[in-house]
Amino acid sequence: MDLHLHSMASADWKEPGATWLDWLYKCEQRGLDVVAITDHNTVAGVGQLRKEIERLQWLEAENRLRPNERRELDEYRRLGDKILVLPGFEFTATFGFHVLGIFPPETSVRQLEHILLDLHVPADRLDQGSTEVGATTDVLTAYKIIRQAGGLVIAAHANSTHGVAMRDFPFGGQTKIAYTQDANLHALEVTDLDSRSTRATARFFDGSKPEYPRRMRSVQGSDAHRLTRDLNDKNRLGIGDRVTEIKLPSTPSFRAIKAVFEANDFALTRPYRRKDEPFDHVAAARQQGANIVQAFHERMTRQGGRLYTILSDVVAFANTHGGTVYLGAGMNQGPPLGVENVDEAIVELRREIESKVVPPLEVEIDALETQDRQVVRIRVPEGRDKPYCLDDSRIYLRLESDTVQAVRDEIVRLVRRALVERGELVEPVKQPSPAPAEAGKGRGRGRRGGEGKQPNAEPPAAPAAPAAAAAPAPEEPANGEPLPVASEPEPSQQAPKVGVQIVDVRERGGIRYYTIRDLRNGASVQNVTLKSARRLWRYAISQHEQAAPKADAIQWVGDAGLVKAEKRAGKQRYDFAQRLPDGSVAIYYGVTEEGCEDPWRQFLVGQDQDDGGDAADGGNGNGDGDGNGSANGDGDENRDGD
Repeated sequence: MDLHLHSMASADWKEPGATWLDWLYKCEQRGLDVVAITDHNTVAGVGQLRKEIERLQWLEAENRLRPNERRELDEYRRLGDKILVLPGFEFTATFGFHVLGIFPPETSVRQLEHILLDLHVPADRLDQGSTEVGATTDVLTAYKIIRQAGGLVIAAHANSTHGVAMRDFPFGGQTKIAYTQDANLHALEVTDLDSRSTRATARFFDGSKPEYPRRMRSVQGSDAHRLTRDLNDKNRLGIGDRVTEIKLPSTPSFRAIKAVFEANDFALTRPYRRKDEPFDHVAAARQQGANIVQAFHERMTRQGGRLYTILSDVVAFANTHGGTVYLGAGMNQGPPLGVENVDEAIVELRREIESKVVPPLEVEIDALETQDRQVVRIRVPEGRDKPYCLDDSRIYLRLESDTVQAVRDEIVRLVRRALVERGELVEPVKQPSPAPAEAGKGRGRGRRGGEGKQPNAEPPAAPAAPAAAAAPAPEEPANGEPLPVASEPEPSQQAPKVGVQIVDVRERGGIRYYTIRDLRNGASVQNVTLKSARRLWRYAISQHEQAAPKADAIQWVGDAGLVKAEKRAGKQRYDFAQRLPDGSVAIYYGVTEEGCEDPWRQFLVGQDQDDGGDAADGGNGNGDGDGNGSANGDGDENRDGD
């Protein structure tokens, strides 16, 4: 399918002599089964095609068809039986973002124009096919209007010019999150769907990023403004030059396509490749590796506790953000072992999950083929009735690439959140921060080992901003001396989004008890000891106790600093430091590339470095250049420039 095609009705169409039969012949020639007409802010092209066919049908009914008109009508019918043509448009929202709306084939032109009017496209510009239509509606409202009208909502060339991932925009943050995670958005159209880069857009929006927990379906389209690719510029694509394959249960229909876009099976769409080199979803997942939304197991035998480990992953995903478990494929990139008897394995897994996971959890289990082997896939949704337990009592969470048993504070937080979502508990209103004169009270030795916090107090759901200190900031420590350690950064100080931070330590009975803050969600866990600590927690505590960073050992760039970068557990990991306004320094342990935005990206090394290619927040510059190959073009000719 190619769901982003312009026609002669777009003002920037490059082959003005083309006819609608030429357009459809090119679709047939490229082997397309499903296409969408998506002209700029108009459905005039849809109207022209329909009027031409209706004219020929009227002449036929009146027995007035000439031989050449008979041939044309026969061809329209033949092509109509072969290709599903969907009506739609490419809408220009506020600030120039482009949104595709695609609708059932029976949708009338009048209905489509009414939707454009609801989107505030001026009535006198409905037939112009221009990208510039003045002040319209905002992106989120556009998503809602198109979806409520029964359409598919796709963010056009999201990773490049006019895309909602906001390449080179002077703002972003919460706006970018909202524009790419909105519940009314069906998919992101990207220009790098077939990329193997660690910074590919689909990988960025795979649900593993802390601020982008909703996994987004990514598709690709030609964004063609011509029939055939420009021979003088290969980046000016033609019809069918960038295509998505979709797996449908029967003859293509809008209903079936929409069902796939609303499903949670992301293997139902993939970039089109030649038949001798099909896209392998399992291989792509293995290349990405284990993370907060996917896990891998070579075997599922009871021996050695392998089956129990798989069930632990299922419970952990349900208690976190959902995820996928692959069985028969390990983390190494060699040939997968596969699963010998897939049907028996699926039956056994269903039985084990039904009998050992409480409350009941609906998962989807199927098989995928990779390198001539069958691999079982378990798709676990985020649970609606948390916390979920294994064997009635064991509660697990997913912490980056690890499944861990929940501790007290985490269990309390899960239960509280579940009660709030069910309306059985009202979250208390947060009290304002203390006045500056009171800011230092109660902290005492809390930064290192004092009485700064009440024991067993419920930690906040998100990090609270410390009040401004009344006393002047301490002087910068001399080289070689330990740094003063901060509890939490100010909101204006951008911390990494993955990793942990030690925010408090106290000693009781000769044992040190730590409070560990999870940078992904800002939640803190108290009373952690070196003996009880998880892997990353244990690393942070050992570094804090044995190798506390010195002022002269940090690579500083402004207020951000690199303490250490090394490869651990198959992944590049970083320890960062950050100077805060009060003179203290926050230390962040075990940060990975997924948690690094500015200013931390400048410290990345090796494959983690942004190669300037096909990143989610930038990349191949598709879409809408002005003929100069730049990703920042002003027009709407499709580009793939650098």
